[in-house]
Order: sequence, then C-alpha cells, then structure tokens
Amino acid sequence: MKPVPDSARLDEVRRLKQEGLSMTQIIDRLNGAAPRPAPAKAVAVPQNPPLHLTLDEIAHPAYMLNPSFELMWINPPAQHVLFDDHLELPHTSEQRNLFRLLPVGRNEWGSLLHFHIGIAKARLGPECFGNLCRGLDPVTYARLQAAYLETEPAPAQPVIQSTVLLPEGGGSAKERFHTAFASFFREGIFIVLIPEASPSEEMLTLLARRDEVIRSLLRKRLPVLTDLAVLVADLQGSTKICSELPPEEYFELINEIWRTLAPTFRKYRGTYGKHVGDGMMYYFFPQPDSHYLANALDCALEIRQEVQRLSKAWQIRKQWFNELYLNTGINEGQEWLGTYQAPTSVEFVVLGDTINQAARISDFARHGSIWATKSLIGKLPVEERARVSFGVRRRAPEGREVFVAASFSQVTNLVEAESARMEKLREIANLPITEIIDVRPRQRS
Repeated sequence: MKPVPDSARLDEVRRLKQEGLSMTQIIDRLNGAAPRPAPAKAVAVPQNPPLHLTLDEIAHPAYMLNPSFELMWINPPAQHVLFDDHLELPHTSEQRNLFRLLPVGRNEWGSLLHFHIGIAKARLGPECFGNLCRGLDPVTYARLQAAYLETEPAPAQPVIQSTVLLPEGGGSAKERFHTAFASFFREGIFIVLIPEASPSEEMLTLLARRDEVIRSLLRKRLPVLTDLAVLVADLQGSTKICSELPPEEYFELINEIWRTLAPTFRKYRGTYGKHVGDGMMYYFFPQPDSHYLANALDCALEIRQEVQRLSKAWQIRKQWFNELYLNTGINEGQEWLGTYQAPTSVEFVVLGDTINQAARISDFARHGSIWATKSLIGKLPVEERARVSFGVRRRAPEGREVFVAASFSQVTNLVEAESARMEKLREIANLPITEIIDVRPRQRS
C-alpha cells in the first residue's frame, strides 16, 4: 500500500478538526477504525424562542427513551436510518430496550453506541448499567460493559450535543456525520440526529420549548405492556371531615395533602395516575437503579408518616380530635400503559385488573393501614423482602386478636361475610393480602 504523504495527512487532519472531531477520533479515522464520538457537550438554547418547528415536522431521525432506555416513540426517519424500515416495536417494555434493538455488535454503530452509553453513565453506576443490559447475549453484554468503561459520562445539562457517524440506512454502505442532540426530561430522553451541513437552529429553538416538547412526546408515546405496581390511597372519613370544615378549608386540607406528598412520590419514582376526589393513584415502573415494588412499599410508609404529621398540625389548628388517615392498597401486575389526551393535558392511564384490585384493597384498609397482595411480596428480591415486616391479625378462639407475622389471608376471611363492606369487596374476596407493618431502611454498604 502506497504511504500517504505527510502533507496530505496534515490536510486531512485539518479537515477533520474543522468538522469538530477530537484528536482521538481523528486517529481512529485515519487508522480505518470506527471513530469514537466527540465528548458530549452542553448546548446553550434560546431563552425566549419564536414558535416554529413542531415535533411532527422534524425531518431527521428522532426518538424518545424512558429512564430505563426503552424506546417509547420513534419517527419514520429514525426507523429508516437505524433499522432500515424493518423495526416492529415489541409489545413489552423490556424488549424495547434500545441496546437490544440497535445492532450494537456492528462496528459502524460504535459512535452512536458510545453516545447513548455516555448518557447512561452520567446517570447509572456500573452495577445498574449491568442490570440494564441483563438478558442480552454474552458477546453483546461484554461489548456494552467494555464500552461503558471507556466512555466519558455526558455532562449533566438539560440539552447536550455530540458528533456521531452513522450508516445512511436503506442498506447503503456509506456513512455520514450527524450532530446528536439529547434533551432530558423527568419522563425520558428525547434524541434527534441531524446530518452534517443541515441547519440545527430550528432544532435548538424547538428544544428550548421544553414544556411543549414533553407534552407532544407524551401524546405520541406508544402503548406498552409493562410490569408495574399500583398504589391507591384514600382519605378515611372524608365525608365527615368535609361536613365539619368550611369549603375553602376542606379544599385547603386536600391540596395540602397532595402538595406535601408529591415530593415523596417523586423520590420513589412514582408516576402520577389521577386524583379521584380526595384519593390518589400512582404507578411504579421498573427502574435500572432500584426495584419498583420496593419503591412502592417505601413510598407508602413514608406518605403515612407525612400524613401523621399533617394530622397533628390540623388537630392543633382546629382544636379537634379528628385523625387524618390515608388508607393504602398496593398491587402488582403486567398491564398496558398508555396516555389519555385531554385538550390541555396528558394523563398516564393503565388498563387492567391490577388497578381495580388496588382500589378495592384501599377500600378494605382502615386507620391508615397499608395492605399489599401476596403476589407483590412474592416478587420482591430476597434482600428487599427481608426489609419488610408484614402479616395478618387473626382472632383467637377466645376472642382476642393475635398478629401472625409473615402470613397472608383472603379478604373474605378478614371481613364479616354478611356485612355491607363485604358487598363492596366482593370482587377481591378470594385475593390473598397482607398488612405492611414496617419497611426497614436499606443497609448502607
């Protein structure tokens, strides 16, 4: 092979530097290797941009990932470039893992792979990233772990950009440089890949309209079959409390409960479902860095403590003896997750019996108790289950009540068969449940 003159190599280095490549990438390029992406950098976006481009008008590859890097939405240009128009999005959330879907074993996808891993590394430690890749074939798993070790974490900014080299798609062997933009939201990550020489000002303008972007993305989010926990909590004796308070004070109380508990739900990755009167519903989905069922139980214990503090404050304020109790039911299952789209809002909706059963368990609970299904306890990892104290209070033959630890009971055995309550609970009569007494803190390593 005839050596390349030094002057020609110098010209090539200058050209690649003008394209924004780092020296490491340039060396890879000159040696014939797939270049690593330029380190992601933060992007300054306009503060008060005019309204122009919309999500539907994006002509470049764009897609949305949830915090577990599962594909929630993808536009046709992205299907063409990334999957040669052959992508059939799986039904289940686990199978929508981007690292499962992308051909990460092929060298020409290396720079895009490093871009996504840089984003993951900024948010997940090695063990959590390993959990994210769980179930992949050994070769792909090893490649991802190696890439994680050698990739720099992306900066913690609302919007970042990097340079990646991608095949042109459609079976073409040609490659083309793209500018990759990633915009971060609590609900997920929005990524756009813009080919070189294409103007990006309109895209930065769109990304600056964060509220509009996330609303549009959530409206387009595709339904997915996912594992989840459902927590339903209802204020006991709300009718009595409402009758004893002026309307403005009753609504003040309800809003104070919601406002006080919202940070706790966020802390444990709860996703708002809806408020029904003075009750509330939250969903807990699988996370790469924590167990969703344990999150639901930890959250339930913490909101009970918050309500106890609120109760004391209102007893002092009103000089009354009413206790505020939030009766909680928690269930788990696999259900379809989608969105309900009102003209001015987007609401997450889950379909299936898991939600109805959690609501009925909440109806069964009394005096601020927390009840969960046997299936939920059974699916907890061993180390998480060891933190939970649970059981059922049973009536001994002589009439006294005895607490039986680590046990379950069907609802029908806990309620008088002829009582009015049993009629309301008929649909969960044979459901095994248990009372959650306490959840001990995790041991710090």
